[in-house]
Amino acid sequence: MPARTLPTFTRAEVESHASGASCFVTIGTKVYDVTEFVDDHPGGGDLLLEYAGKDVEDILKDPTSHPHSEAAYEVLDESLVGFVAPENADNVANGFASHLNGKANGTANGTVNAGADSATWVHPRTGMSCEEDLSRETDFNNDYKKHKFLDLGRPLFPQLWYGGFSKEFYLDQVHRPRHYKGGKSAPLFGNFLEPLTKTPWWVVPGLWMPCVFYGTYLAGQGLNDFTSTASYWVFGLFLWTFIEYCLHRFLFHLDDYLPDNRVGITAHFLLHGIHHYLPMDKYRLVMPPVLFVVLATPFWKLAQAVFSYNWYAGTAVYCGGIFGYICYDMTHYFLHHENLPLWYKQLKRYHLQHHFLDYELGFGVTSKFWDKIFGTELQPLIKTK
Repeated sequence: MPARTLPTFTRAEVESHASGASCFVTIGTKVYDVTEFVDDHPGGGDLLLEYAGKDVEDILKDPTSHPHSEAAYEVLDESLVGFVAPENADNVANGFASHLNGKANGTANGTVNAGADSATWVHPRTGMSCEEDLSRETDFNNDYKKHKFLDLGRPLFPQLWYGGFSKEFYLDQVHRPRHYKGGKSAPLFGNFLEPLTKTPWWVVPGLWMPCVFYGTYLAGQGLNDFTSTASYWVFGLFLWTFIEYCLHRFLFHLDDYLPDNRVGITAHFLLHGIHHYLPMDKYRLVMPPVLFVVLATPFWKLAQAVFSYNWYAGTAVYCGGIFGYICYDMTHYFLHHENLPLWYKQLKRYHLQHHFLDYELGFGVTSKFWDKIFGTELQPLIKTK
């Protein structure tokens, strides 16, 4: 998936890009700009231009014509520029799945059938049908007129604080992802505090990896035994995977126990709600350093209390856990914003499913292990006609 929000094109607009100067093709609803690939196409540029402005899904899969490898699809992934707008976009945006096999409350977790009256399957709680929808740009003027929630063109914090939203309305809206124009960050405070709300991904390893190295060095010097140091450190790393799951499930998604007042709602939004509301905002995805220190301090005290018999053992465990956190934040960022190796794409699909399909399942980010243990694993979504 691309690391930016993408526009939609009408079918006529796609068909107008049918020359060597600008060559678009589609696969389903995805639009690809393959202009730079025309001269390099193994079958010749003329063959590719025959399908300019058209859908190539069938020809790519036709084994008698020209079967294509995974590498060909990887090239296309890099050329994704947008999506084909459905002819009845309003119905798609507001549609409901006719049949949902899953949880009784309507969160789909299995086979879905689109009814005859709907243009495409849409999940009723998120308003989305697939992970590609997370990159569709939001018309925030129309969105505000329709939902009366937050105007993405104005600072979000004061709107939330003074909006008088009920908990039920807030939770319904915040879990319907929006996507700010051009992949930029929507204004949160609109003043001098704004830069403090944005954290580039590289800040996390740049700031905390030296601390991990130094702490591990101190622990190794004190324990004076590589095996013991490594054992404590790996235990801390494993322990982090459980902490990651618990924080995501019981703190970040404290929806049922959220106080029905503006303090609780605003705190929820700042802690994690903004990520579900604007999931492709790459500067509000990894944890800001100040928030990390606030959350990490109790775990430092806990590690030293549990391993009170040896300060160095507690430090080794803690450093392993902090390294796990760094891996978590990096994984989380790249799942949202980078094209990943084939072996990693399954985890990417799994996490994005947590956003567009069912935010009450799929709490593991770096792995599905604890989701499997506690029965919160998301199953692959299967659509049938």
